[in-house]
Order: sequence, then C-alpha cells, then structure tokens
Amino acid sequence: MGYSRAVKVSILRRVLPPNNESIAKVSEEIGLNDQTIRNWVKAASEGQLLSEETSPRFINAQEKYLLIKEAASISEADKGMFLRERGLHSEHLTLWDQELREMMNQKQDLKNQEVKALKKRVIQLEKELHRKEKALAEAAALLIFKKKFEDVMMESEDDKLPKNTRLC
Repeated sequence: MGYSRAVKVSILRRVLPPNNESIAKVSEEIGLNDQTIRNWVKAASEGQLLSEETSPRFINAQEKYLLIKEAASISEADKGMFLRERGLHSEHLTLWDQELREMMNQKQDLKNQEVKALKKRVIQLEKELHRKEKALAEAAALLIFKKKFEDVMMESEDDKLPKNTRLC
C-alpha cells in the first residue's frame, strides 16, 4: 500500500530532529509498521523524498484517516502549526471526518442489504429443502407400500396353489 508523500513527511517530521519521537511510539499511534517508518527515514537521509507538498484534494481516504487520527492526538494549541505544516485548514479535517463517516455508513448499509438478501435466500432454500424432503419421504413410503403389496400378492398366490403340488 502506498502512502502519499504528505503523510510520509508528516510522520518523518515527528521522528526526525527536532522532535525525535520514538519510531515505535509513532508507529503504534499511527498504526503503521515501524519498519515502514525506518524505510522512510532511510529514504529521507538519501534525499529520495521530495520536499514539495501535495494538495489536500489528492489525499486518499486512508491518508485522510491517518491525518485525522494524528490531529486528534495533538493539543489545540499545536494544531494550527500541524495544519500549516501540511498545507491544510481545520475545515479539511472536519470535512474529511464527515466524509469518512458517510463512507462507513454506506458500507454498513450495503452490508445490511447483503445480509437481508442472504437471509431471504436462506429462507427460500429452506422451503425448497423442506419440499424436497417431503417428496423424498413420499417416494420412500410408496416404495415400501409397493414392496408390501408385492409380498401380499405373493402370499395370496401361494394360497391358491393346491396343497398336493410342490414348487420344486
């Protein structure tokens, strides 16, 4: 999974001087693997990460979530600096939070619709299974009655034979 350069830069600012936060602590807070952050630190030291900032409109949903999560862990006094460093406004965070909540609600609605459709399908299949079980039981009963009828008919034929005749 790729992260935008803006997210990478924001995390690097936390783990590099002057902040020098622990990589393990930042990775736990953000929910990233610490080796990923170490790779970014290495790339930054080799000059592979560009310093050019990207526009907030090009940030994907996961990056928005990470930024919202990071902003929530920052005090209100430091939030202004946090937003300026990333070229964001407080409205971005509010809109993104609302956007992400709507996405979650839509996914939940979709899951609810799928569950409802699956329950309906299960009911149909259970009705069909019940109908087939009844048909199978009826067929089995007919076979048993046929066998009993044949046995009764054989007995009645045996009764009609004269007593003096031998079958073999």
